Amino acid sequence: MSQYQVAVVVGSLRRDSFNRKLANAIVKLAPPEFSFKQVQIGDLPLYDQDDDANQAEPVKRLKAEIAAAQGLLFVTAEYNRSIPGVLKNAIDQASRPYGKSAWAGKPAGVLGVSVGAIGTAMAQQHLRNVLAYLDVPTLAQPEAFIQAKEGLFDQAGNLGADSRKFLQDWMNHYVAWVKKHAA
Repeated sequence: MSQYQVAVVVGSLRRDSFNRKLANAIVKLAPPEFSFKQVQIGDLPLYDQDDDANQAEPVKRLKAEIAAAQGLLFVTAEYNRSIPGVLKNAIDQASRPYGKSAWAGKPAGVLGVSVGAIGTAMAQQHLRNVLAYLDVPTLAQPEAFIQAKEGLFDQAGNLGADSRKFLQDWMNHYVAWVKKHAA
């Protein structure tokens, strides 16, 4: 049985983030040959091209964690109809210097949850555009624009019954996507 390590990038720093809860809950739906590790992005310095030749230790750590992974899972909030700055900064840091992107070729899935009726649709679309440029094959279907409402999570932080079936289907597609592209 192969092992697939997935780097999970949560686009929110808030301790009680709905997206961190979603990231913690959805990974429980994956088969046992998949393991997930949330990568830390809150300690990265702001991207500055002058630092490309001498990247900070947190940047080197992030790039190493991405390089070690066979897949990527982005779970992002939506700020002002786009991705949070902390996520864009992490993407920029790990894609530099030019020609040495840690992201290239890594299969990805994109999810998000917000209190708005359209979930994180706009943020996900912007993120998909950025990932396309970085040569990250991204699962297109099914899409998952999740609204945070009563019953999404149970008291233990697991997915509620109403969402579990839909998100299990999403996870099944994601697993197949990673296996196809990580081979």
